[in-house]
Amino acid sequence: MVKTKDSILADYEKNIQVQQLTIDNLKRLLNKISLSRLGAFIGEILIVALIINFGYSWFMGVLITLPVVLFLVLVKRQTKLQKQLDYAVKLFWVYQNEVDHIISRNNQYSDGETYNDESHPYSSDLDITGPGSLFAYVNRCKTTEGLDLLASHLLKAADKAHISHRQAAVLELTNRIDQTFHFRAQLQDHKPAQLAILKDKLEHQLPVQLGFTDSWFVRFYITAGPLLIMTLFIAAIVLGGVMWKAFALGALFNGAVIFYYIGGINKIYYGFSGSANLLTAFSETIKWQESIDWESAYIRNFLNTSSAAVPASSQIKALSNIVRDFDARLNMVVGAVLNVFLVWDLRCSVRLAKWHRNSADELIAGLSRISKFEELISFATLNYNHPDWKFPTINDDFSLKASGLGHPLIPEKTRVANDFLLTDLPTADIITGSNMAGKSTFLRTVGINMVLAFAGAPVCAKDLSLSIFSLLSYMRIKDSLNDQTSTFKAELNRLKMILDATARDPASFVLIDEMLRGTNSRDKYLGSKVFIEKLIAQKTPVLFATHDLQLSEMEADHPKEIRNYHFDIQISEGEMSFDYKLKHGPCKTFNAALLLKQIGLTLS
Repeated sequence: MVKTKDSILADYEKNIQVQQLTIDNLKRLLNKISLSRLGAFIGEILIVALIINFGYSWFMGVLITLPVVLFLVLVKRQTKLQKQLDYAVKLFWVYQNEVDHIISRNNQYSDGETYNDESHPYSSDLDITGPGSLFAYVNRCKTTEGLDLLASHLLKAADKAHISHRQAAVLELTNRIDQTFHFRAQLQDHKPAQLAILKDKLEHQLPVQLGFTDSWFVRFYITAGPLLIMTLFIAAIVLGGVMWKAFALGALFNGAVIFYYIGGINKIYYGFSGSANLLTAFSETIKWQESIDWESAYIRNFLNTSSAAVPASSQIKALSNIVRDFDARLNMVVGAVLNVFLVWDLRCSVRLAKWHRNSADELIAGLSRISKFEELISFATLNYNHPDWKFPTINDDFSLKASGLGHPLIPEKTRVANDFLLTDLPTADIITGSNMAGKSTFLRTVGINMVLAFAGAPVCAKDLSLSIFSLLSYMRIKDSLNDQTSTFKAELNRLKMILDATARDPASFVLIDEMLRGTNSRDKYLGSKVFIEKLIAQKTPVLFATHDLQLSEMEADHPKEIRNYHFDIQISEGEMSFDYKLKHGPCKTFNAALLLKQIGLTLS
């Protein structure tokens, strides 16, 4: 059954209810365990009091251990339930984010503002990155590498084969959308730079820091040291006397060995300190990737790079266990005992060195795959949330044919869709119309859907087929006091960028919105005219929005190369209304006089 947006929203809300119920039940169980732990503690105190008052017996000896055993069992149970609660909260967050996104278009993931670039060929004009952007709408990535991948696919068109493979991968992940929510929940607490820091640690820092573990003494002593100290300890218990002094000397020597290597140990440890839970989360996401027999060539391509016998998820789990054991030093008493008897920090360092030799390269590749999956999952979520959107057809020959094309960032209730078709040969399509009639929005609608298409994503349309274009735009031109650049100079710089790019790349597609606003009307018209003629001579297609009706007259001199379109206005009893529908021919109705009249100015 094909889902509707209403049914998708209802499913999300149902999942939120399930998670909320799970969270409430787990909190109740944890409260009961906390009370039971307190009861076990009080019971232990009472048993000790009884022993003090009535004397020790074998029965009391057995009885005094029961609260301790019960306490340890409760602690283990509490730890397990707390992990389940933490995960349920994360999953709740994932579902709630989707509900907020559908209802109010709010998305708590990064909006990609760091990728803003005014000099980019189209990003700023088409709202690709930053607040309220396409990036902010699509993104479900938590890692820096995932964010970089998403930005790269939105800021540059892929080739036809790459787009086709990505479409198949996005569709396959859409069919597994329920599993992707769990993938995202595992990474929900992840800070963007953590994975990159971990990869850098594994690839560059750790090999140098582990150098001291190659010492023959270190390798020898992690075995001999614990045997020696345990022998002395048992001898001290059995023989007493001078053997306690020997044990003390042995313990002191073990402490001295640890102290000698403490600088290197600390460098290793503090790179991973407290990251056991994060590594476990990474392990779960990688394990999910490995558990599925993927069909799409795109996913198989970056999964089949491994030649290791041990899966990456198992290798990262092993690293997590080493880090968790290393974290024992956080408890000063436990850490001291382990180092005295087992030279624990040194032993963990050697274990880490052995793991690094056998598993680091495979794990680094596995960590990179996490980012590749979450970038694809971003588009799969977009596809799932919009079942009425369609994957475009990518053609080899010059073409663009759109049916029901709408702007993806405009809410569905207010969005107006249009049809648009290029001829077999490039044309300059001049779009005239009133203020606020929809010219700029239409240009952005065409451009932003091209961006989605070239990223391998579904588009906001009933149907779209097109060839691959290098998109260029000229819409929001800003002056700059810092660069001492006037609006007109900024416009000239942008035009030069477009002319240079279109001369280099015959597959260019240009979007122009009201050219040369920073000069007088005559120069504006003449400049626009010669610019359009230049693109015609280059056979570069352009959508050219303007208020200048004179430009529409160029069709008479270039009947095959220029087409006129317009967005008009409906006026009834002095009131304006817009239908935002693209129509053929130049515009004949304008609204400037009415708008001026509303502020007290009347044109004679």
